[in-house]
Amino acid sequence: MLVVLGVGGPFVYIHFFNGSTPAALSLPTASSSAPGGTAPGGTATASSAAAGSLAGTYSVGSGSVVGYRVNEVLLGQGTTAVGRTTSVTGHLTIAGTTATAATATAATFSVPMATVHSDKSQRDAQFDGRIMDVAQYPTGTFTLTSPIDLAPLPATGVVKSYTADGKLTLHGVTRTVRFTLTAERGTAKDGGAQIEVAGHIPVLFSDYGIQNPSVGGFVTTQDDGLLEFLLIFSKA
Repeated sequence: MLVVLGVGGPFVYIHFFNGSTPAALSLPTASSSAPGGTAPGGTATASSAAAGSLAGTYSVGSGSVVGYRVNEVLLGQGTTAVGRTTSVTGHLTIAGTTATAATATAATFSVPMATVHSDKSQRDAQFDGRIMDVAQYPTGTFTLTSPIDLAPLPATGVVKSYTADGKLTLHGVTRTVRFTLTAERGTAKDGGAQIEVAGHIPVLFSDYGIQNPSVGGFVTTQDDGLLEFLLIFSKA
């Protein structure tokens, strides 16, 4: 009986007491969009009416989420640690059909690292202290470094994929990154223009001087994870 409890305990904890793992951040309509055509600058996954101009400056608004996703092994049982924050700031400027990357107008988003929380206070204490040292390195930031050509502009409801190049700053270290994001134009509740952007950035902990989150022999993690984001940009 003790052997059964010893082996089954982590399984019971993970699957019955630890709750379900939140789904990856993504565009709400991405999985249900109807098939569409392809075009330079991105791949359309839906069809809709003709597109209008998107030019202007946008700010990150309500509904935006940024966080991490890291695979863990708890006494031989696999699980996924997820921490998130809704305290996100940032902006995006579109000139003509291009998301700009000029110094003053580059697309960017930032989060106060101390606001990132998971479903476990013990994990959060490790994250805030020895792992991310949020007192010493309070902010995480991504900044676009190469413009993104959006042409031809998608219509409302069309989800498109783009390649983004930028600089990610975590734990006081800045690295160049390249990843794929998806974007969809929509309309805010006040009738204004809105763009939703989602994606994830692979993070190798050693690249940023981040300690592996493993805790003794009790919890072990991979040496990398994902920074995931869902950003709601509303036209200023």
